[in-house]
Amino acid sequence: MSDLPNCPKCDSEYVYQDDNILICPECSYEWSADIATDKVEASVEILDANGNVLQDGDTVTVIKDLKVKGSSLVVKVGTKVKNIRLVEGDHDIDCKIDGIGAMKLKAQFVKKA
Repeated sequence: MSDLPNCPKCDSEYVYQDDNILICPECSYEWSADIATDKVEASVEILDANGNVLQDGDTVTVIKDLKVKGSSLVVKVGTKVKNIRLVEGDHDIDCKIDGIGAMKLKAQFVKKA
């Protein structure tokens, strides 16, 4: 079989190579064949307001009243958000808040519970 490494994002074994780039068909992640997987993992570290490292599945607490864009709802200080999912982009956290629904939050406005 293939001696290519598994995808560093989703751990898929179906990685293929296109010139010097490795590509995962399941999550569409691309990386250089020269980069070690531990360097890739270290570069996606997301920190909360206190500098603690956040991970998928963590529970966090909102530290500031946040207005919900396009609505009159407000996420109050102290709201606990369970089972977060970390994503890349401007907003670091995908989550579901009781009474509001699915939201994206910035890590600078939460602390690890």
